[in-house]
Parts: sequence; structure tokens; C-alpha cells
Amino acid sequence: MAPLPSIQWFPGHMTKTRRLMEKSLRLVDLVVELTDARIPASSRNPEIDRLVGNKPRVLLLNKCDSADESATSKWLACYAKQGIPAIATDCRSGKGLKAFLPLVRQTLSEQLARRAARGMAGQPIRMMIVGIPNVGKSSLINRLAGSRRTKVEDRPGVTRGRQWVSLEGGIELLDMAGILWPKFEDPLVGERLAFTGAVKDDVLDIELLAMRLLLLLQEEYPDLLAQRYKFREGEADGLDAYALLELVGRRRGMLVSGGEVNTERAAITVLDEFRSGKMGRLTLELPPHS
Repeated sequence: MAPLPSIQWFPGHMTKTRRLMEKSLRLVDLVVELTDARIPASSRNPEIDRLVGNKPRVLLLNKCDSADESATSKWLACYAKQGIPAIATDCRSGKGLKAFLPLVRQTLSEQLARRAARGMAGQPIRMMIVGIPNVGKSSLINRLAGSRRTKVEDRPGVTRGRQWVSLEGGIELLDMAGILWPKFEDPLVGERLAFTGAVKDDVLDIELLAMRLLLLLQEEYPDLLAQRYKFREGEADGLDAYALLELVGRRRGMLVSGGEVNTERAAITVLDEFRSGKMGRLTLELPPHS
């Protein structure tokens, strides 16, 4: 099955956010970049590298509870070799976040030592939270703040503009709206972003997207797929994408008059269950040379 037609989604507010991010960098000491642990490379906006430059940065591989543990370990080792401070987190449950502030202080150790030497040890640490849409920035802030300071929904484009949040211990967070980049050079990157919900479903062919995902999972995680949709042994072997989608619909009783499968409903179910982690721990890309 051929890849989906080229996926591009870059609404006007993202251009505004990019400019706001550029202007706001001078206000912060460090940038916290969230990625999706299921697609660690595809969920890194290449424009953030250009915008952030040499500003200290830490990387969070978020939604790690939905990602393959072995794959996440490989990604963390890969980033360690590159000298990029990184940890695996799940911001909804709080997993991994105990290591977050120590990592921030370690990354800023030289800067904090200089402040202390000048008698400015009490000055707040200011951090900018960045990432693609629907990667968990609001969940991170709410977890760190201990309250629902920002609106959290499992869809892109909820946070708009910029929001400052003050934490205990002299920490200030600047939450930026999620941004993508104007053109995905690799069509598979756009596809993976669409799988995770970083691209609005309104601009996609949902059934084609779900079929692409099912083929990928049938190749990489057949046992998890069979377990989730109660496929009988060997039942899904050799099926094409549409037949897989139909099989999901039949197993879930998504039938219409005449016994036909409601494939749109089945597609929505497949994507929702992947995005929410109900299918199990899945990672769709590995580091190079792993």
C-alpha cells in the first residue's frame, strides 16, 4: 500500500506562535522540548533547533507508558551519545517527572553557579515549554503545578498564545502553543504525526490513515494487534489494509444493513485506541543504526 498523499497542516496561529517563541527566548534560561516517545524523531520540530540555537535544552520523551520500553531505552542512549539531556516521562501519570527538575538544575549548573557567585541565587529559573501539538505540554505544566492550570484535551490546537505558570522553588514556566513546520520533507513523518493526533483529523482521510497504521502494526506488533481486536490465530495473516480494517469492524460489531462493515467508525476506533495507548506499548521508529 502506497503512503498517504502528502500531509501538510500549518494554520495561521502557528506562524504567530513561532514568532512569539523567537521573541520570548531571551526571557528564559532553558528550553524544555517535549516529544512523543512513540515517534521520537518525527515529533521533533526541526525549526526548534534553528530558533533555540545554543540555549540550554532538555528533552522529554513523553507518553512513555504507551511506547515500547526497549525502543525508548535505545532512544535515550542515542541522545546521551549526542550530549542531549533526555528523560522518559508520562506527564498524565507523573512517571519520570521526579528526575525532571534535577536534570534542569544539572543542565544549568554552570549558570546557577555564576548566579550564586554574584549573590543572585534566589533568582527564578525560567523555562520555555515547546513541542508539537498534542504532545502533552499542558499535562506537564498541570502535573508540575499540582493543579489544572491549563486546558488539557487529546487533540491539537488547544493551547494558544503564551502562558506563564509559577511553581514552588523559584521555577517559572512559559507554555507555548504547539507548532508544526510548514512542510514535511519526508511523507512518513507527516503520516506518523497524523497517527498520534498532532495533525487535525479534519484535513485527513481517516480510513486511509487507519489502514496505513494497521499495516504497520500488523508488521511490527502483530501479537498486540491480534490481542486488542481478538483476531483468531493466523486470521489476519496476508490481509491487505482494507481487509484488516474490515476485520477490526467485524470483531467490534460495527455492522450496517446488509452485513457491511462501517469502516469509517472502525477507522476512528483504531486511531483513538492507538492515540490513547489502549493497544499496548508501541514505538513506530527506532534510532539510526539500532
